[in-house]
Amino acid sequence: MKKICLLIFFVVPLVVMAQNPDSVWFVNNYTKKEVAIPMRDGIKLFTSIYIPKDKSEKHPILMTRTPYSCAPYGTAYKAYWRNFQLRYAHEGYILVTQDIRGRWMSEGTFVVVRPFNANKKIKKDIDEASDTYDTIDWLVKNIENNNGNVGVSGISFPGFFATMAALSGHPALKAVSPQAPVTDRFLATTIIITVFCF
Repeated sequence: MKKICLLIFFVVPLVVMAQNPDSVWFVNNYTKKEVAIPMRDGIKLFTSIYIPKDKSEKHPILMTRTPYSCAPYGTAYKAYWRNFQLRYAHEGYILVTQDIRGRWMSEGTFVVVRPFNANKKIKKDIDEASDTYDTIDWLVKNIENNNGNVGVSGISFPGFFATMAALSGHPALKAVSPQAPVTDRFLATTIIITVFCF
């Protein structure tokens, strides 16, 4: 009896998940595309793009840049139907997730909380803002049926990258939503220590 109960405990949720109407809807209405987008210094950033199959109108782009992986890679679809982004899918957004520089499938060197470089002097000077600019530029020029409007959102580390997106200055960037963004850890630690010392 114990073996049967365990089997039901593990198998029934898998069957229910496989028949999730939201996941079926998403797969039936979106096409997945994986690309390596070139940055100004020649590094390529792995990007997962879900494009509505609806060609009757042009669609806005909603992007998240992350150090946590834009998996699943290959033909499997990301489980957008398990979070708030399903609402954006129903509204017809092109959904984009990118592995940041030096993480997972992206090339380059990862730097934790890479600082913004306001004085980029040569074309190959980079930061997270320039990577966002180059990504947005590639997306609006290469993804068909986009309407030229891009939003960037993120929570925690992706919130930091959303903040850097705001500094990119790309004309197609219309909205940025950094939620609980990671900040400079040394400065934040110094402030906390200072508060506790008084």
